[in-house]
Amino acid sequence: MITALSLHGLALSRGERPLFRDLDLQVAAGEAVALTGANGAGKTSLLRAVAGLLRPDAGTVTFAGPAGPLDPDAARAGLHLVGHLDGLKGARTVAEELAFQSRWLGGGDPAGAIAALGLHRLTGLEVRRLSAGQRRRVALARLIAAPRSLWLLDEPLTPLDARWRAAFGALMQAHLAGGGLILAAVHDPLPIPAREIVLGADR
Repeated sequence: MITALSLHGLALSRGERPLFRDLDLQVAAGEAVALTGANGAGKTSLLRAVAGLLRPDAGTVTFAGPAGPLDPDAARAGLHLVGHLDGLKGARTVAEELAFQSRWLGGGDPAGAIAALGLHRLTGLEVRRLSAGQRRRVALARLIAAPRSLWLLDEPLTPLDARWRAAFGALMQAHLAGGGLILAAVHDPLPIPAREIVLGADR
């Protein structure tokens, strides 16, 4: 279980273009941090670096648990990354997709996730027939179907209407209340209290 995330002196670039450098950031259990900044400031890249999908140019990404430092590879098994692309199989029904995702991620029965994201009426539909907002709710259901301590969220609210933004806000709040951590790249404010980190402010 991840109880703390720490970034020290982190530097990232895209190709030959530096995104940011000397970034220090600590996220504790029960805390949400919102990454803001202009397009291209490095918000998505930072999430991918935390997830281990990008290697920083400099600096470290470390994780801690209740007993102290965690091995980074082992720790990353305890996080979720929900990106711009939903990563869903269009030919599967919603029920089939959530069952597969839950098994693959080591979760259990996805019934609770279906209820939490209001997907009951969609379970028999193929994913490719869903609207953008419905697809996003299916993608977010993985957070509930296979619980992880650290949520890395890339513009999670963009396709959601006001009702589901509020509903997902309640799920985020419950996750934090249970000792979870949230690091989210956003343009719109999160529907929960969050500390803001502005990337690219000095560019």
